[in-house]
Amino acid sequence: MPVRHEVAGEQAGARQDVVVAQAAGVSRARAGELIGEGRVRIDGRLERKSYRVAAGEFLEIDMGAEAQTPAEPPTGVEVVYEDDDLLVVDKPAGVVVHRAAGVRGGTLVDALLAGGRSLADLPGPDRPGIIHRLDRDVSGLLVVARSDRAYEVLSGAMRRREIERRYLALVHGIPSADRGKIDAPIGRDPRHRTRMAVLPEGRASVTWFHVSERFGEASLLDVRLETGRTHQIRTHLASIGHPIVGDASYGRARTLERRLGLRRPFLHAYRLAFDHPSSAERVDVRIDIPSELAVGLQRLRG
Repeated sequence: MPVRHEVAGEQAGARQDVVVAQAAGVSRARAGELIGEGRVRIDGRLERKSYRVAAGEFLEIDMGAEAQTPAEPPTGVEVVYEDDDLLVVDKPAGVVVHRAAGVRGGTLVDALLAGGRSLADLPGPDRPGIIHRLDRDVSGLLVVARSDRAYEVLSGAMRRREIERRYLALVHGIPSADRGKIDAPIGRDPRHRTRMAVLPEGRASVTWFHVSERFGEASLLDVRLETGRTHQIRTHLASIGHPIVGDASYGRARTLERRLGLRRPFLHAYRLAFDHPSSAERVDVRIDIPSELAVGLQRLRG
């Protein structure tokens, strides 16, 4: 079976052989050989290995005998709301939402399909029914469409900023105001290509927050996303001097993390609210923080 991969926004402009290597799990040299053998097509056409890919293009890679065994689906993925149109899923930290370049192991999509649940065909075979994502090390709620119609309605609501997404974030320091709005454009960090940064030429991005608790050296924030850029909350909070505790990419020295026993960013999507795509009735789902974060919070409170 060929490997199919849709070029993500953060991969736009990368060389074809780099993206093929990541998507197929092979070396860059082997990726170049596959391209040279005519076994890679981009939207049905052949391109040289130095071709710069564009977001939304589809790569089809004929791996032949190298085709990988399907990854074992992850455990711990819990469906907290379900009907014929959609699922609301509680994703544990450490699980990737869908297949993409460089992803090894099973994904949230794999877990849902292995559980016998049907998903929408849109927006493509790598991420069926996926309306939005959470980073690998972030836990919490996601909505997944089970029909193409539900996908179109929900993705439209997401574009119009009608889906409410709320997070709990433990950050270093104490914000100067009880409530705040961070309105700053976000783009790919030119010095660190795996990270994002506030940049004048970035995409418009808005994050709202209010302080729920103060602990002297840290604060617990209730955060609401207005837009949904890659690493938006992590980037925005770091840009105002309050990075998320436990965030290895955007955070500070790990003294507090070690004391609290945190092994990942303290960021959890605890609430998801939206109008149902068929009935228009309000769906409002909330969940508690997972035990590994609850233990760290209790240590701060103690």
